[in-house]
Amino acid sequence: METVRKVNCWEYMKCGRGPEGDKISELGICPAATETRLNGVHGGSNGGRACWVVAGTFCKGEIQGTFAQKFKNCVLCEFYKRVREEEGSNFRFTFSLLKMLES
Repeated sequence: METVRKVNCWEYMKCGRGPEGDKISELGICPAATETRLNGVHGGSNGGRACWVVAGTFCKGEIQGTFAQKFKNCVLCEFYKRVREEEGSNFRFTFSLLKMLES
């Protein structure tokens, strides 16, 4: 059975801030793309499938703040909803992801 590669947030959102993105020189690389403590979570690269817990991601055309400031918007995001649906019972809840960032 062929496994489908899971899409990271920067690929889904087409923001240009992922690795080798076309907007890195203008906007910088996304913190989710460089957050190695979340590598592999939900089958993503670095924080690419757990971006809602990474501060400073680029959403709705602007840099987002801390987790507390941005999470209310993240739960409404189509990418967040997609990851929840794709992962089903394997979805890692926010509390456990935040714990990973403490280490």
